[in-house]
Amino acid sequence: MDIYVRQGDSFWYYSNLFTVSLKLILDSNRDLSPDRLQVGQRVRIPGFAAVDYRIRAGDTLWNIARSRNLPVDALLLANRNINPNALYIGQMIKVPLRVTWRIVEGKKKYDYASVMNDLRRLQSVYPFMKVPSIGKSVLGKTIPEALIGAGPKRVHYNGSFHAQEWITTPVIMTFLNDYLLALTNNTAIRGLPMSSYYTQTTLSIVPMVNPDGVDLVLNGPPDAEPWKSKVVELNKGSLDFSGWKANIRGVDLNDQFPAEWELEKARNPAKPGPRDYPGEKPLSEPEAIAMAELTKRRDFSRVLAFHTQGEVIYWGFENLEPPESERMVNEFARVSGYQPVKTIESYAGYKDWFIQDWRRPGFTVELGFGVNPLPLSQYDEIYEEALGIFLAGLYL
Repeated sequence: MDIYVRQGDSFWYYSNLFTVSLKLILDSNRDLSPDRLQVGQRVRIPGFAAVDYRIRAGDTLWNIARSRNLPVDALLLANRNINPNALYIGQMIKVPLRVTWRIVEGKKKYDYASVMNDLRRLQSVYPFMKVPSIGKSVLGKTIPEALIGAGPKRVHYNGSFHAQEWITTPVIMTFLNDYLLALTNNTAIRGLPMSSYYTQTTLSIVPMVNPDGVDLVLNGPPDAEPWKSKVVELNKGSLDFSGWKANIRGVDLNDQFPAEWELEKARNPAKPGPRDYPGEKPLSEPEAIAMAELTKRRDFSRVLAFHTQGEVIYWGFENLEPPESERMVNEFARVSGYQPVKTIESYAGYKDWFIQDWRRPGFTVELGFGVNPLPLSQYDEIYEEALGIFLAGLYL
């Protein structure tokens, strides 16, 4: 919600008036100097929306504010040109409304348009969240990152490396929404207050690593050639893309990282296709390159890559993982009911490369159980299991 500075206003005053953390207001207005606010400057108040209200007979700002548990001055700030002593029937005013509900509706076929639309809506209500691009997909889709907090502990979550595992994206996006809600409403999630995590942690989320692949699974081939024909050819003539894991070029993005890549290449398909082809070389695909560059730039303390399925958490690679990884995975297992598995005969994955090059905790979390793509009927259960892991990733 936008308001405009008056003589004598301060961020501290706005924080008290709207009962929103001063830190969140500061981070929502990084372009302003809090010590040099100027009359007429726009200030963004996170966690609020301004809704239209039509004046009726007998209305005053005082009774409108009282009926909504708002200070009268909140109404004045939302309506800078209003004369409170000259309201008239039919006049439209803006009423601040605290957002206490989810914007994200994750229990649906959640494609690239869904994630981009929800990120735009979230950022409009929670402007302290930054949404930079980390790069583009083969088809030129921007790959967004949600960035929250300013703490020294740098935590990263990602989803939809594999196209048919797209349900990981709305699960992650729902947690993102719940975290933002808890921050602006000063509420807890599972008894844990979120405000301290905002100051202690910088949370990076890439909700959809493989947007072209997800859209292929959910919406079918793209309209443009040569990809419209090429993907059908790679799929052996079938128009059923439900089993497609790869990016649009038929490269498995989680077999793209330089962590014993040659071993993975030797045992997997030699040509592009729906699954398991690791490419001609490590980091040949723009989506994998974007993830690698992001990881180098952010210097994460830990990473969690969310996949489906199996209800297991892989946490090792070639005995290069640090000692704290075992302690952490045991906590993830406790809060989710998932089984910790140190390693399997698998290479060239994102968490493998992270463990190898940084010697820091990296995890692949396999959400849900069954045959990919998992049905939406599992969505609620998957979210409740994953929620404990999302939270533990912040507090450990």
